Amino acid sequence: MNTSLSWIKAYVPDLDVTAQEYTDAMTLSGTKVEGYEVLDADLDKIVIAQIKEIEKHPDADKLVVCQVDIGSEVIQIVTGAKNVKVGDKVPVVLVGGRVAGGHEPGQRVEGGLKISKGKLRGVESFGMMCSIEELGGTTEMYPEAPTDGIYIFPEDVKIGESAIAYFGLDDAVFEFEVTSNRVDCYSIIGLARETAATFRLPFVPPAVTATGNNEDVNDYVKVTVKDEELCPRYCARVVKDIKIAPSPEWLRRRLISVGIRPINNLVDITNYIMEEYGQPMHAFDLDHVAGKEIIVKRAAAGEKFVTLDGQERTLDDSVLMICDGEKSVGIAGIMGGENSMITDEVKTVLFEAACFDGTNIRKSSKKIGLRTDASTKFEKGLDPNNAKAAIDRACQLVEELGVGTVIGGMVDAYKNPWKEKRVPFDQAKINSILGTDISATEMIKIFESVDLTYDEDTKEVVVPTWRQDVERLADLAEEVARFYGYDKIPTTLPKGEATTGKLPFKLRVEEVAKDVSEFSGFSQGMCYSFESPKVFDKLMVPAGDSLRQVVEITNPLGEDYSVMRTISLNGILTSLATNYNKRNKDVRLYELGNIYLPSANPDKELPEERMQLTLGMYGAGDFFDMKGVIEELLEKVGMKGKEEYDPAAGKPFLHPGRQANVVYDGVVIGYLGEVHPQVLDNYNIGEKAYVAVLDMPEIVSRATFDRKYEGIAKFPAMTRDISMVVPRDILVGEIEKIIAKKGGQYLESYRLFDLYEGAQIKDGFKSVAYSVVFRAKDKTLEEKEVTAAMTQILTALEERGIELRK
Repeated sequence: MNTSLSWIKAYVPDLDVTAQEYTDAMTLSGTKVEGYEVLDADLDKIVIAQIKEIEKHPDADKLVVCQVDIGSEVIQIVTGAKNVKVGDKVPVVLVGGRVAGGHEPGQRVEGGLKISKGKLRGVESFGMMCSIEELGGTTEMYPEAPTDGIYIFPEDVKIGESAIAYFGLDDAVFEFEVTSNRVDCYSIIGLARETAATFRLPFVPPAVTATGNNEDVNDYVKVTVKDEELCPRYCARVVKDIKIAPSPEWLRRRLISVGIRPINNLVDITNYIMEEYGQPMHAFDLDHVAGKEIIVKRAAAGEKFVTLDGQERTLDDSVLMICDGEKSVGIAGIMGGENSMITDEVKTVLFEAACFDGTNIRKSSKKIGLRTDASTKFEKGLDPNNAKAAIDRACQLVEELGVGTVIGGMVDAYKNPWKEKRVPFDQAKINSILGTDISATEMIKIFESVDLTYDEDTKEVVVPTWRQDVERLADLAEEVARFYGYDKIPTTLPKGEATTGKLPFKLRVEEVAKDVSEFSGFSQGMCYSFESPKVFDKLMVPAGDSLRQVVEITNPLGEDYSVMRTISLNGILTSLATNYNKRNKDVRLYELGNIYLPSANPDKELPEERMQLTLGMYGAGDFFDMKGVIEELLEKVGMKGKEEYDPAAGKPFLHPGRQANVVYDGVVIGYLGEVHPQVLDNYNIGEKAYVAVLDMPEIVSRATFDRKYEGIAKFPAMTRDISMVVPRDILVGEIEKIIAKKGGQYLESYRLFDLYEGAQIKDGFKSVAYSVVFRAKDKTLEEKEVTAAMTQILTALEERGIELRK
């Protein structure tokens, strides 16, 4: 939100501060000023002068010598301008002054072009006449200025006075960072009210007087709102006998100061009200409104509509439209239609000041790809009670500027009026929150400075509808703090009772995952959730795979960030590739981040977000190192012992013979493996890399931090070693399941200590050796008890086709 200091002073007339003082004070009171521009920073010693004589230059055909009256004296200026004549009043920069730019001789210094006395083809010149560009303006902002030549003032200006002041350039424009909850501060009036409260000065809002002749507006137009949820209020007034003309100078200056180009009196009034009241308005040519009726309703699905900018827009049934008796004439809150635009031939105008649902305006604006100054304000959620004041102010300006004749009355579709809120006032609690000792009288005075009135009978603060941010006592405390002065609040110790707390279970599990990863040598990485559809080709994901069913971003930064990721590997592999190509050795990275799986009904349901632990490494380490990290994590979260590894994972981006699904209690909770060589080439990684992905919701749902203490064993253990010849296709995990199942109640542990394939073993087989430990908790085991358990184990192994090695 931009505004000029002079416009603020119109409503805070006693304000007398510099731009920097204003910036500092407003920022400290909570209305942050991002920066400001002093309009005359490059201008100095520029006066209104009158040309008394013009003579041809003796030695130059294209130059003339002028005698110019600057009020205090007559000086000589040589110029090449072709549009000046005797009697013209022109802006002149005196010797030693500065302009924003130009072509006359001068010295370029910081802050503009400095003018010095000089000679042009032998004739002395003591200043320079200025074009509008040299005053820092443009012909677009000042349409009365010539496109190539000196600016000519009206005849009624006074010689010798400041040209800078005439153009309103002795001013500063401030850029405010207004938070979305302070809708009232998206207006000059709102900012002026904050200014008055900050500097403890009177606030003088514009006095709006009654307007309108003896006619009835209902004889001119009818308004029907068919969707009151999206349009809680619609105000309409009619002006006839329109006279299109340039706006007066004061109005043009105010619009120019905030970067709005003046067009004509009618358009300028609507723009002026949008800035002054923060209420967008629209003007329709009533002669082009069919049936003299306005209907507010949703668009038809697939409806085509041409907006004022000449672009055809395709709409759906969520977009709110302003229609007449036959057709759509505007997109509510965004832009009017080409079929109802105001032309110089307009005779009767319908003024619209309405309030629309902010969320719907924002969504509609994105859908049709059109964002305007009006939609930007409506998106914030405007106060419906502000609409009447704004349209009445517009009609007042119509009468004051002689734009037309205002018809009496107003059509007001407002079924459910907003009411003032009431917040209980508690001085002691506010002081407790702030750590201050401010009297109730001073607090109430602060409230009244921003139009928050106090009801003595109910001990409540009455909040006007335009202060949508004040809802509870803490909000009142904020008002007190910012206008009392944050710098005046003393330092105090925290108050309250100590409480115990801990992280939620989900975050505790994720902390364990981080700890295990980092203890295992992995460094944490952060990867983008936005990705390119080309990622699936790099990962060799086949067409039609469910991973390619993505959530598309409606307003992406570009194709490379146009979809939400459904697999987390791309980020880690990209980071590994970056490290590899920078010659970093033995790199290990992990990420805890979401993937986004589209819902079955994307129009009504959000995508499913699933946290994934993704591990990636190259260099020192292999498949079994990665498997060890997974097992360490499962043990730390109480899931050790039931995990299995299924080599038939079928992941196209992993090596066909070196991958596995991690299965726990019959449910796949993740996968790991060596990255497919072709995928490594796609990512420019020149050596073997290994990845693992665990689905954290599955981990969290099965994790437990309950631990059962077992005392130190009091009785000796008995150990048996078994060496087997095993078919190569039988996994050691299957052997361990047999040992665990048949080992009986005294089985304490088992450990693989040898795995061999070679010439001494027949083809298609491998040698596997296990050490099996038995122990009883209440006695010393006998040989026969251990032998019985081993017999069961060996029998089960032989039934599976496993032979004892002789």
